[in-house]
Amino acid sequence: MSLIKSISGIRGTIGGPAGEGLSPVDVVKFTAAFAAFIAKTTTKTSRRIVVGRDARLSGSMVRDLVVGTLVGMGFDVVDIDLASTPTTELAVTGEDACGGLILTASHNPRQWNALKLLNERGEFLDAAEGREVLALAEGCNFNFAQVDDLGKVYTNTTWNRRHIDQVLALPLVDVDAIRRAGFTVAVDAVNSVGGVIVPELLKALGVKKVVELNCTPTGQFAHTPEPIPENLTDISALVAETGVDVGFVVDPDVDRLAIISDGGDFFGEEYTLVSVADYVLTHTPGNTVSNLSSSRALRDVTTAHGGSYSAAAVGEVNVTTKMKETGAVIGGEGNGGVIYPELHYGRDALVGIALFLTLMAKSGKKPSELRAGYPPYEIFKTKIQLTPEINVDAILDAVKAKFASEKITDIDGVKIDFEQSWVHLRKSNTEPIIRIYSEAHTMAEAEKLANDIKEVIDNLAK
Repeated sequence: MSLIKSISGIRGTIGGPAGEGLSPVDVVKFTAAFAAFIAKTTTKTSRRIVVGRDARLSGSMVRDLVVGTLVGMGFDVVDIDLASTPTTELAVTGEDACGGLILTASHNPRQWNALKLLNERGEFLDAAEGREVLALAEGCNFNFAQVDDLGKVYTNTTWNRRHIDQVLALPLVDVDAIRRAGFTVAVDAVNSVGGVIVPELLKALGVKKVVELNCTPTGQFAHTPEPIPENLTDISALVAETGVDVGFVVDPDVDRLAIISDGGDFFGEEYTLVSVADYVLTHTPGNTVSNLSSSRALRDVTTAHGGSYSAAAVGEVNVTTKMKETGAVIGGEGNGGVIYPELHYGRDALVGIALFLTLMAKSGKKPSELRAGYPPYEIFKTKIQLTPEINVDAILDAVKAKFASEKITDIDGVKIDFEQSWVHLRKSNTEPIIRIYSEAHTMAEAEKLANDIKEVIDNLAK
């Protein structure tokens, strides 16, 4: 069993002894610690916390534990039931709440669940805040409310529709253009909350026909839920066989968006953000941000539009922080995560879908034609296992020194930018592993670069 306690939340497998998986004891402990943190830090007077969840099998059990614990800590709970991560983020501010909890393990398999922690702005806690929550949990440093001070539970299932309405109201979302285009769209929601909200969004956008695949929110994931090519063979075949205009795939909590091109080819998760950013920048010139492991294509597109591109450390909160610093008009992560601050500072697949369909409608281009117009890059991902005795930080320092003549970024591991390619090395927080991401104009070149760096690390380790 696994329990991973990090600044971004508490993630674990369901079952097993307390402390070894995400047991009921652990759910209560970390929820209480989060409530104690919110009580100490919020500027709100509402004492109200929003709770949303994806459709995984353990969701209702974890929800009951979380809601009961928050009530026991003296907080009122707004239970929005089955809701995506971006929907829950919007609900926090919409309900004038002092925080939120999203019960989702994102793209992890069905045996996992997690507590994702939101502040009063509906954004993820930063590193210092996350460490404080972990410290409160470690010391069980919280007091439960007396009987007269217990919180109350309110159920509000309107937030899916309210999220859709806010997407439709975005100035760059052109519903009339999408309706005139008469699109037929396929969607794979892996039998989670995307099956509730994405088809409803598509119909509200004026899509002529929606072909649903795995859209019943049973929590019985029809395939490995991470939206990467090897897991999306069914929808790729469906798009190819039926001739629909485009296919959309979301992960269980609907913050990542993968696109299947006409003909069934994978559009490329890196190019979800690139294409949407291209459309936004055409109408709203400005800056962009993505993390260090995301494609250089966003930089190229941004520069072509006269903007400035910045890279952030990996992690959504790091990207949003950098976006605020630079006044970025759009940003995100290369895993299909689009962050459009015109609506909110969070990855949002619904925003990505609406903007991409508008781009298709207004340009008159198919996804394959759009993809062919962007700078061609391929990313290769691998890792290198080291013995526990090896000092990973020392290895990374040595790599940085060896390539000192190149452009080096060390805000998150070591990234080496070459003229036509880059490689990013990050150490694991839980095991002696260095993760290696490399990008070049072809997959063969990217793989060779990664293998060359692995050889350098092997030699340094010896």
